[in-house]
Amino acid sequence: MVPWLSVIGIGEDGLDGLAPIARALYDSAEIVVGGKRHLEMVPEDGRRRIPWPPQLLALVPEIEALRGRRVCVLASGDPMCFGVGVTLSRRIPIAEMVVVPAPSAFSLACARLGWPLVEVRMVTLHGRPLELAVPHLQPGARLLVLSADRTTPGRLAGLLRDSGWGGSGFTVLERMGGPGERTTHATAATWDGQEVDDLNTIAIDCVAGPGTRIFPTVPGLPDDAFAHDGQLTKREVRAMTLAALAPSPGQMLWDVGAGCGSIAIEWMRCDPRSRAVAIERDDSRLALIAQNAAALGTPFLKIVRGAAPAALAGDLPRPDAVFIGGGITGEGVVEACWAALPPGGRLVANVVTAEGEAAVVGHHARLGGSLSRIAVSRAEPIGGYHGWRPLMPVTQWAAVKPWGAA
Repeated sequence: MVPWLSVIGIGEDGLDGLAPIARALYDSAEIVVGGKRHLEMVPEDGRRRIPWPPQLLALVPEIEALRGRRVCVLASGDPMCFGVGVTLSRRIPIAEMVVVPAPSAFSLACARLGWPLVEVRMVTLHGRPLELAVPHLQPGARLLVLSADRTTPGRLAGLLRDSGWGGSGFTVLERMGGPGERTTHATAATWDGQEVDDLNTIAIDCVAGPGTRIFPTVPGLPDDAFAHDGQLTKREVRAMTLAALAPSPGQMLWDVGAGCGSIAIEWMRCDPRSRAVAIERDDSRLALIAQNAAALGTPFLKIVRGAAPAALAGDLPRPDAVFIGGGITGEGVVEACWAALPPGGRLVANVVTAEGEAAVVGHHARLGGSLSRIAVSRAEPIGGYHGWRPLMPVTQWAAVKPWGAA
């Protein structure tokens, strides 16, 4: 099909900054779509103009209905970098689109600061929770953050100060590429509510203060990183469990009998694109899961109240991996989880009771996989000395669904 939809990145220099191909697509369009700021950059010339609504997704069906007309969507910078081009390409085949990017805010910021783009961590807080920045806070890391609006720098500086990162370099770059461009350098600790434009990008050069708690970027967070009531997969076992689950970018995990949510949260921390559902029947533990997800930077963790297998029958996204941390002796739990997995999907279950062990031995005999006994001892004071105190041993069953299995 001949492309009918063009998505053009436009900078603060407006139409004058467009490449010839982008200008030709804009000039030939029958209908122009854009945000209020974008439409103010271009002259009124009698063509139909459609402004973005507050919820961008609401406009996508309207754009789809224009198939066959020449439609031009104006976007900030690179439309495929946290932009409208990504949203549209999920619904409209790329063969029907032409995307012409301008330099992204990330590219412009790196050019201003002298930072190599491939070495920075890119985050968007546009319409997203502030906590998404938390997993990226590491000594020496450089972050570029797209702001939601003029309030974002102050709120983000407050988060950094409160979590021990107040000494981090904190640069706010406004309206890059246009006559109103401005750059303000500070630290998170010294940022004091300066007035900034809604269109701003924040650069953070991470510096941990004395005593700042630094969490690893690999699975195995300390046990006390989680608020819990004792229902917690311990650190050493948790790291081995995540290794068996084998997370890959963008994959979905079901954490069944999630307790305080530690497995699901660590799964999502492995990669910003990873997704997870935590399923738990206890109301107090549901509150702990939500608390931990916010504190540890995974606010998009989906939390479902209920017990398996009934809770699995709802409209849940299909999993690539399933962890059963509780309830494996329940009738139909493993069967429901196994049926939900695609071929190549992974199922991992941890048990500590004799009844649970009997259940996983039976499932292993029927579905295959591997059985492991994980025994961990920790050194603890005994008088003036130290001795080894064993944790409760864990039996782990891990299985991969064969290709061709129903």
